[in-house]
Amino acid sequence: MQGRRAWLTVIGIGDDGYAGLGRAARRALFEADVVTGGERHLAMLPARVGARREAWPQPFSVAPLLALRESSQSQSRVCVLASGDPMCFGVGATLARHVPIDEMAVLPAPSSLSLAAARLGWALQDVAAVSLVGRPLDALRRHLFARSRVLALSADGRTPAALAALLAAQGFGATRLSVFEHLGGALERRIEGRADAWQVDECAALNLVAFECEADDARRADAWTLTPGLPDDAFRHDGQLTKRDVRALTLARLAPTPGTLLWDVGAGSGSIGIEWMRAHPACRAIAIEANAERQRFIEHNRNALGVPALQLVAGRAPDALAGLAAPDAVFIGGGVTVPGVLDACWERLAPGGRLVANAVTVQSEAALVAWRAQHGGTLTRIGIGEAEPLGRFDTWRQALPVTLYDVRKP
Repeated sequence: MQGRRAWLTVIGIGDDGYAGLGRAARRALFEADVVTGGERHLAMLPARVGARREAWPQPFSVAPLLALRESSQSQSRVCVLASGDPMCFGVGATLARHVPIDEMAVLPAPSSLSLAAARLGWALQDVAAVSLVGRPLDALRRHLFARSRVLALSADGRTPAALAALLAAQGFGATRLSVFEHLGGALERRIEGRADAWQVDECAALNLVAFECEADDARRADAWTLTPGLPDDAFRHDGQLTKRDVRALTLARLAPTPGTLLWDVGAGSGSIGIEWMRAHPACRAIAIEANAERQRFIEHNRNALGVPALQLVAGRAPDALAGLAAPDAVFIGGGVTVPGVLDACWERLAPGGRLVANAVTVQSEAALVAWRAQHGGTLTRIGIGEAEPLGRFDTWRQALPVTLYDVRKP
Protein backbone atom coordinates (compact mmCIF):
# COMPACT_ATOMS: atom_id res chain seq x y z
CA MET A 1 0.00 0.00 0.00
CA GLN A 2 3.06 2.26 -0.17
CA GLY A 3 3.06 5.27 -2.44
CA ARG A 4 -0.67 5.98 -2.15
CA ARG A 5 -1.91 9.52 -2.46
CA ALA A 6 -2.84 11.52 0.61
CA TRP A 7 -6.38 10.23 1.05
CA LEU A 8 -6.76 11.48 4.63
CA THR A 9 -6.86 15.10 5.83
CA VAL A 10 -6.95 15.79 9.56
CA ILE A 11 -8.40 19.23 10.21
CA GLY A 12 -8.04 21.11 13.46
CA ILE A 13 -11.17 23.07 14.31
CA GLY A 14 -11.57 25.52 17.16
CA ASP A 15 -14.56 26.53 19.24
CA ASP A 16 -15.29 29.17 16.59
CA GLY A 17 -16.21 26.32 14.25
CA TYR A 18 -16.33 26.48 10.46
CA ALA A 19 -15.87 30.24 10.46
CA GLY A 20 -12.36 29.84 11.86
CA LEU A 21 -11.16 27.40 9.20
CA GLY A 22 -8.65 28.43 6.56
CA ARG A 23 -8.97 28.05 2.79
CA ALA A 24 -7.12 24.74 2.61
CA ALA A 25 -9.30 23.17 5.31
CA ARG A 26 -12.51 24.32 3.63
CA ARG A 27 -11.37 23.03 0.25
CA ALA A 28 -10.56 19.63 1.75
CA LEU A 29 -14.02 19.43 3.31
CA PHE A 30 -15.78 20.24 0.05
CA GLU A 31 -13.70 17.66 -1.81
CA ALA A 32 -14.21 14.95 0.83
CA ASP A 33 -16.43 11.92 0.41
CA VAL A 34 -16.52 11.19 4.14
CA VAL A 35 -16.05 13.46 7.17
CA THR A 36 -15.43 11.82 10.54
CA GLY A 37 -15.33 13.49 13.94
CA GLY A 38 -17.13 14.03 17.20
CA GLU A 39 -20.80 14.92 16.99
CA ARG A 40 -20.04 18.42 18.31
CA HIS A 41 -17.55 19.05 15.52
CA LEU A 42 -19.74 17.57 12.78
CA ALA A 43 -22.57 19.85 13.86
CA MET A 44 -20.34 22.87 13.16
CA LEU A 45 -20.28 22.17 9.42
CA PRO A 46 -22.72 23.97 7.11
CA ALA A 47 -25.19 21.94 5.10
CA ARG A 48 -23.38 22.75 1.84
CA VAL A 49 -20.54 20.44 2.89
CA GLY A 50 -22.02 17.41 1.14
CA ALA A 51 -19.74 14.64 2.40
CA ARG A 52 -21.18 11.71 4.31
CA ARG A 53 -20.79 12.43 8.03
CA GLU A 54 -19.74 9.66 10.39
CA ALA A 55 -19.39 10.28 14.11
CA TRP A 56 -16.67 8.46 16.03
CA PRO A 57 -17.97 5.18 17.46
CA GLN A 58 -18.48 4.83 21.20
CA PRO A 59 -16.28 3.60 22.73
CA PHE A 60 -13.81 5.52 20.62
CA SER A 61 -12.01 3.57 17.89
CA VAL A 62 -10.18 4.49 14.68
CA ALA A 63 -10.87 1.03 13.20
CA PRO A 64 -13.81 2.12 10.97
CA LEU A 65 -11.71 4.93 9.51
CA LEU A 66 -8.75 2.63 8.89
CA ALA A 67 -11.12 0.20 7.17
CA LEU A 68 -11.69 2.86 4.49
CA ARG A 69 -7.98 2.80 3.76
CA GLU A 70 -7.88 -0.98 3.44
CA SER A 71 -10.94 -1.28 1.22
CA SER A 72 -9.77 -2.25 -2.26
CA GLN A 73 -12.84 -0.63 -3.80
CA SER A 74 -12.60 2.65 -1.92
CA GLN A 75 -10.76 5.64 -3.30
CA SER A 76 -12.57 7.93 -0.92
CA ARG A 77 -11.18 11.21 0.26
CA VAL A 78 -11.65 11.35 4.01
CA CYS A 79 -11.50 14.28 6.43
CA VAL A 80 -11.21 14.00 10.20
CA LEU A 81 -12.24 16.90 12.42
CA ALA A 82 -10.28 17.29 15.65
CA SER A 83 -10.08 19.93 18.37
CA GLY A 84 -7.43 22.60 17.86
CA ASP A 85 -4.07 21.12 16.97
CA PRO A 86 -4.66 17.41 16.15
CA MET A 87 -1.03 16.60 16.99
CA CYS A 88 -1.27 18.04 20.52
CA PHE A 89 -2.90 15.36 22.69
CA GLY A 90 -5.15 14.76 19.70
CA VAL A 91 -6.34 12.12 17.26
CA GLY A 92 -3.78 13.21 14.67
CA ALA A 93 -1.00 11.63 16.73
CA THR A 94 -3.09 8.45 17.09
CA LEU A 95 -3.69 8.21 13.35
CA ALA A 96 -0.02 8.86 12.57
CA ARG A 97 0.77 5.57 14.32
CA HIS A 98 -1.42 3.70 11.84
CA VAL A 99 -1.27 5.68 8.60
CA PRO A 100 1.96 6.55 6.73
CA ILE A 101 2.52 10.28 6.96
CA ASP A 102 2.71 10.62 3.14
CA GLU A 103 -0.91 9.40 3.01
CA MET A 104 -2.26 12.07 5.33
CA ALA A 105 -2.22 15.83 5.63
CA VAL A 106 -2.64 17.65 8.94
CA LEU A 107 -4.07 21.17 9.02
CA PRO A 108 -3.82 22.39 12.63
CA ALA A 109 -5.70 25.21 14.28
CA PRO A 110 -4.37 26.94 17.41
CA SER A 111 -4.55 24.51 20.32
CA SER A 112 -6.35 25.44 23.52
CA LEU A 113 -2.91 25.35 25.16
CA SER A 114 -1.66 28.02 22.76
CA LEU A 115 -4.75 30.14 23.30
CA ALA A 116 -4.49 29.90 27.10
CA ALA A 117 -0.78 30.78 27.02
CA ALA A 118 -1.63 33.79 24.86
CA ARG A 119 -4.32 34.95 27.30
CA LEU A 120 -1.92 34.60 30.26
CA GLY A 121 1.25 35.90 28.61
CA TRP A 122 3.07 32.65 29.40
CA ALA A 123 5.89 31.28 27.26
CA LEU A 124 4.49 27.95 26.11
CA GLN A 125 7.88 26.22 26.08
CA ASP A 126 8.26 26.94 29.81
CA VAL A 127 4.90 25.43 30.78
CA ALA A 128 4.05 21.82 31.69
CA ALA A 129 1.18 20.68 29.48
CA VAL A 130 -0.94 17.83 30.86
CA SER A 131 -3.99 16.07 29.46
CA LEU A 132 -6.40 14.63 32.01
CA VAL A 133 -8.72 13.32 29.30
CA GLY A 134 -8.92 9.59 29.89
CA ARG A 135 -6.06 9.83 32.41
CA PRO A 136 -6.11 9.82 36.23
CA LEU A 137 -5.79 13.08 38.11
CA ASP A 138 -2.77 11.58 39.90
CA ALA A 139 -0.76 12.11 36.69
CA LEU A 140 -0.70 15.80 37.64
CA ARG A 141 1.29 15.21 40.84
CA ARG A 142 4.64 14.91 39.04
CA HIS A 143 4.31 18.56 37.96
CA LEU A 144 3.57 20.07 41.36
CA PHE A 145 6.56 22.17 42.37
CA ALA A 146 6.67 25.67 43.80
CA ARG A 147 6.51 28.22 40.94
CA SER A 148 5.85 25.63 38.24
CA ARG A 149 3.32 26.67 35.60
CA VAL A 150 0.85 24.08 34.38
CA LEU A 151 -1.82 23.95 31.68
CA ALA A 152 -4.18 21.02 32.22
CA LEU A 153 -6.76 19.85 29.70
CA SER A 154 -9.79 18.84 31.76
CA ALA A 155 -11.62 15.55 31.41
CA ASP A 156 -14.97 17.20 32.14
CA GLY A 157 -16.67 20.03 34.01
CA ARG A 158 -15.83 18.61 37.43
CA THR A 159 -12.08 18.41 36.82
CA PRO A 160 -11.30 21.98 38.01
CA ALA A 161 -12.86 21.35 41.44
CA ALA A 162 -11.04 18.03 41.79
CA LEU A 163 -7.79 19.68 40.72
CA ALA A 164 -8.25 22.48 43.26
CA ALA A 165 -8.81 19.91 46.01
CA LEU A 166 -5.65 18.06 45.01
CA LEU A 167 -3.57 21.24 45.09
CA ALA A 168 -4.87 22.14 48.53
CA ALA A 169 -4.17 18.64 49.85
CA GLN A 170 -0.61 18.76 48.49
CA GLY A 171 0.20 22.04 50.26
CA PHE A 172 -0.50 24.36 47.34
CA GLY A 173 -3.80 25.83 48.53
CA ALA A 174 -2.57 29.39 47.88
CA THR A 175 -2.33 28.65 44.15
CA ARG A 176 -4.62 30.71 41.94
CA LEU A 177 -6.47 28.81 39.24
CA SER A 178 -7.70 30.19 35.93
CA VAL A 179 -10.33 28.04 34.25
CA PHE A 180 -10.91 28.83 30.57
CA GLU A 181 -14.20 27.65 29.08
CA HIS A 182 -14.75 27.41 25.31
CA LEU A 183 -11.42 29.02 24.40
CA GLY A 184 -11.52 30.83 21.09
CA GLY A 185 -15.30 30.73 20.77
CA ALA A 186 -18.20 33.09 21.34
CA LEU A 187 -18.87 31.50 24.75
CA GLU A 188 -15.31 31.93 26.05
CA ARG A 189 -15.26 32.61 29.79
CA ARG A 190 -12.55 32.77 32.46
CA ILE A 191 -13.12 31.76 36.09
CA GLU A 192 -10.49 32.47 38.73
CA GLY A 193 -9.97 31.62 42.39
CA ARG A 194 -7.66 30.13 45.00
CA ALA A 195 -7.34 26.34 45.19
CA ASP A 196 -8.22 26.25 48.91
CA ALA A 197 -11.27 28.47 48.40
CA TRP A 198 -12.59 27.05 45.12
CA GLN A 199 -16.39 27.21 45.02
CA VAL A 200 -17.36 26.19 41.47
CA ASP A 201 -18.47 22.57 41.57
CA GLU A 202 -18.92 22.23 37.83
CA CYS A 203 -17.72 24.26 34.85
CA ALA A 204 -18.45 23.86 31.16
CA ALA A 205 -17.41 20.41 29.97
CA LEU A 206 -14.96 21.99 27.51
CA ASN A 207 -12.40 23.69 29.73
CA LEU A 208 -8.71 24.09 30.47
CA VAL A 209 -7.14 24.85 33.86
CA ALA A 210 -4.05 27.05 34.19
CA PHE A 211 -2.14 27.59 37.41
CA GLU A 212 1.23 28.57 38.82
CA CYS A 213 1.98 26.57 41.96
CA GLU A 214 2.29 28.59 45.14
CA ALA A 215 3.17 26.68 48.30
CA ASP A 216 1.36 27.42 51.53
CA ASP A 217 4.62 26.84 53.40
CA ALA A 218 7.82 26.25 51.44
CA ARG A 219 9.20 24.12 54.28
CA ARG A 220 6.29 21.70 54.36
CA ALA A 221 4.81 21.77 50.86
CA ASP A 222 4.46 18.26 49.47
CA ALA A 223 6.68 19.12 46.50
CA TRP A 224 9.49 16.74 45.63
CA THR A 225 12.54 17.73 43.62
CA LEU A 226 13.32 17.01 39.99
CA THR A 227 16.57 15.22 40.80
CA PRO A 228 16.65 11.48 41.62
CA GLY A 229 16.88 10.55 45.27
CA LEU A 230 13.52 11.49 46.79
CA PRO A 231 13.34 11.37 50.59
CA ASP A 232 12.73 7.85 51.86
CA ASP A 233 9.53 9.01 53.56
CA ALA A 234 8.10 9.92 50.16
CA PHE A 235 7.44 6.18 49.77
CA ARG A 236 5.23 3.83 51.70
CA HIS A 237 7.35 0.76 52.47
CA ASP A 238 8.20 -2.00 54.96
CA GLY A 239 11.94 -1.44 54.92
CA GLN A 240 12.47 -3.09 51.52
CA LEU A 241 13.48 0.19 49.93
CA THR A 242 16.55 1.27 47.99
CA LYS A 243 17.61 4.11 50.27
CA ARG A 244 17.85 7.68 49.04
CA ASP A 245 21.58 8.07 48.36
CA VAL A 246 22.01 4.59 46.89
CA ARG A 247 18.88 5.16 44.80
CA ALA A 248 20.32 8.34 43.31
CA LEU A 249 23.56 6.54 42.39
CA THR A 250 21.64 3.59 40.97
CA LEU A 251 19.48 5.80 38.74
CA ALA A 252 22.58 7.61 37.50
CA ARG A 253 23.96 4.23 36.34
CA LEU A 254 20.62 3.22 34.80
CA ALA A 255 20.72 6.52 32.83
CA PRO A 256 17.04 7.04 31.87
CA THR A 257 16.33 8.71 28.52
CA PRO A 258 12.97 9.64 26.93
CA GLY A 259 10.86 6.73 25.72
CA THR A 260 12.96 3.97 27.29
CA LEU A 261 11.52 1.04 29.23
CA LEU A 262 12.85 -0.21 32.59
CA TRP A 263 12.27 -3.52 34.28
CA ASP A 264 12.41 -3.08 38.08
CA VAL A 265 12.88 -6.70 39.18
CA GLY A 266 12.08 -7.41 42.83
CA ALA A 267 10.66 -3.90 43.00
CA GLY A 268 9.87 -3.75 46.74
CA SER A 269 8.20 -0.35 47.17
CA GLY A 270 8.70 0.52 43.50
CA SER A 271 11.07 3.41 44.21
CA ILE A 272 13.48 2.79 41.31
CA GLY A 273 10.78 2.40 38.68
CA ILE A 274 8.89 5.42 40.02
CA GLU A 275 11.93 7.69 39.92
CA TRP A 276 12.84 6.36 36.46
CA MET A 277 9.41 7.48 35.19
CA ARG A 278 9.67 10.83 36.96
CA ALA A 279 12.88 11.53 35.01
CA HIS A 280 10.86 12.22 31.83
CA PRO A 281 7.16 11.94 30.91
CA ALA A 282 7.98 9.47 28.11
CA CYS A 283 9.92 7.06 30.35
CA ARG A 284 8.15 3.75 31.01
CA ALA A 285 8.65 1.14 33.72
CA ILE A 286 7.41 -2.29 34.73
CA ALA A 287 7.68 -3.26 38.40
CA ILE A 288 7.88 -7.01 39.06
CA GLU A 289 7.06 -7.92 42.67
CA ALA A 290 5.86 -11.18 44.25
CA ASN A 291 4.92 -9.94 47.74
CA ALA A 292 1.23 -8.94 47.94
CA GLU A 293 1.74 -6.27 50.62
CA ARG A 294 4.54 -4.64 48.64
CA GLN A 295 2.37 -4.67 45.54
CA ARG A 296 -0.06 -2.47 47.47
CA PHE A 297 2.84 -0.18 48.39
CA ILE A 298 3.74 0.14 44.71
CA GLU A 299 0.15 0.97 43.77
CA HIS A 300 0.01 3.67 46.42
CA ASN A 301 3.45 5.12 45.65
CA ARG A 302 3.02 5.31 41.89
CA ASN A 303 -0.18 7.35 42.31
CA ALA A 304 1.12 9.54 45.14
CA LEU A 305 4.24 10.43 43.17
CA GLY A 306 2.52 11.14 39.87
CA VAL A 307 3.32 8.11 37.70
CA PRO A 308 0.08 6.07 37.73
CA ALA A 309 1.04 4.54 34.36
CA LEU A 310 3.77 2.44 35.99
CA GLN A 311 2.89 -1.18 35.19
CA LEU A 312 2.82 -3.66 38.07
CA VAL A 313 3.38 -7.37 37.40
CA ALA A 314 2.53 -9.62 40.32
CA GLY A 315 4.96 -12.52 40.30
CA ARG A 316 8.48 -13.74 40.86
CA ALA A 317 11.32 -13.56 38.35
CA PRO A 318 12.29 -15.27 36.14
CA ASP A 319 8.84 -16.80 35.49
CA ALA A 320 7.03 -13.44 35.74
CA LEU A 321 9.22 -11.95 32.99
CA ALA A 322 7.69 -14.10 30.26
CA GLY A 323 5.75 -12.08 27.69
CA LEU A 324 6.84 -8.65 28.91
CA ALA A 325 8.02 -6.02 26.44
CA ALA A 326 11.80 -6.11 25.98
CA PRO A 327 13.49 -3.56 28.28
CA ASP A 328 16.08 -0.90 27.53
CA ALA A 329 17.34 -1.13 31.11
CA VAL A 330 16.99 -3.62 33.96
CA PHE A 331 17.43 -3.06 37.67
CA ILE A 332 17.62 -6.06 39.98
CA GLY A 333 17.17 -4.94 43.54
CA GLY A 334 16.62 -8.43 44.91
CA GLY A 335 16.90 -11.94 43.56
CA VAL A 336 20.31 -12.02 41.86
CA THR A 337 20.96 -15.37 43.58
CA VAL A 338 17.72 -16.90 42.25
CA PRO A 339 18.63 -19.32 39.45
CA GLY A 340 17.86 -17.93 36.01
CA VAL A 341 17.10 -14.32 36.97
CA LEU A 342 20.29 -12.73 35.66
CA ASP A 343 20.23 -14.95 32.55
CA ALA A 344 16.60 -14.12 31.73
CA CYS A 345 17.09 -10.38 32.21
CA TRP A 346 20.27 -10.37 30.11
CA GLU A 347 18.68 -12.37 27.32
CA ARG A 348 15.70 -10.03 27.03
CA LEU A 349 17.68 -6.79 27.45
CA ALA A 350 17.86 -4.75 24.24
CA PRO A 351 21.30 -4.35 22.61
CA GLY A 352 23.03 -1.33 24.14
CA GLY A 353 20.82 -1.58 27.22
CA ARG A 354 22.04 -1.37 30.80
CA LEU A 355 21.75 -3.94 33.55
CA VAL A 356 22.27 -2.64 37.08
CA ALA A 357 22.04 -4.77 40.21
CA ASN A 358 22.58 -4.05 43.91
CA ALA A 359 23.82 -6.55 46.48
CA VAL A 360 24.09 -6.36 50.27
CA THR A 361 24.81 -10.00 51.14
CA VAL A 362 27.99 -11.98 50.58
CA GLN A 363 26.10 -14.50 48.43
CA SER A 364 24.49 -11.89 46.16
CA GLU A 365 27.81 -10.08 45.80
CA ALA A 366 29.47 -13.36 44.83
CA ALA A 367 26.82 -13.88 42.15
CA LEU A 368 27.59 -10.45 40.70
CA VAL A 369 31.34 -11.05 40.79
CA ALA A 370 30.85 -14.29 38.85
CA TRP A 371 28.55 -12.59 36.35
CA ARG A 372 31.08 -9.81 35.83
CA ALA A 373 33.76 -12.39 35.06
CA GLN A 374 31.58 -13.59 32.17
CA HIS A 375 30.07 -10.36 30.87
CA GLY A 376 32.33 -7.54 32.04
CA GLY A 377 31.01 -4.37 33.62
CA THR A 378 31.94 -2.47 36.77
CA LEU A 379 31.58 -3.15 40.48
CA THR A 380 31.32 -0.26 42.93
CA ARG A 381 31.24 -0.54 46.71
CA ILE A 382 29.04 2.11 48.35
CA GLY A 383 29.53 2.90 52.02
CA ILE A 384 27.36 5.60 53.61
CA GLY A 385 27.41 6.81 57.19
CA GLU A 386 25.21 9.32 58.99
CA ALA A 387 26.03 11.29 62.11
CA GLU A 388 23.85 10.23 65.06
CA PRO A 389 23.92 11.09 68.80
CA LEU A 390 26.09 9.06 71.15
CA GLY A 391 25.56 10.39 74.64
CA ARG A 392 26.61 14.06 74.66
CA PHE A 393 28.44 13.63 71.36
CA ASP A 394 27.83 12.41 67.81
CA THR A 395 29.23 9.38 66.01
CA TRP A 396 29.00 7.85 62.57
CA ARG A 397 26.43 5.08 62.05
CA GLN A 398 27.39 3.12 58.96
CA ALA A 399 24.69 1.64 56.78
CA LEU A 400 25.27 -1.82 55.33
CA PRO A 401 27.65 -1.48 52.38
CA VAL A 402 26.06 -1.93 48.97
CA THR A 403 27.77 -3.43 45.95
CA LEU A 404 26.53 -1.84 42.73
CA TYR A 405 27.05 -3.72 39.49
CA ASP A 406 26.66 -1.98 36.12
CA VAL A 407 27.08 -3.49 32.66
CA ARG A 408 26.03 -2.49 29.15
CA LYS A 409 24.93 -5.16 26.70
CA PRO A 410 26.89 -5.17 23.42
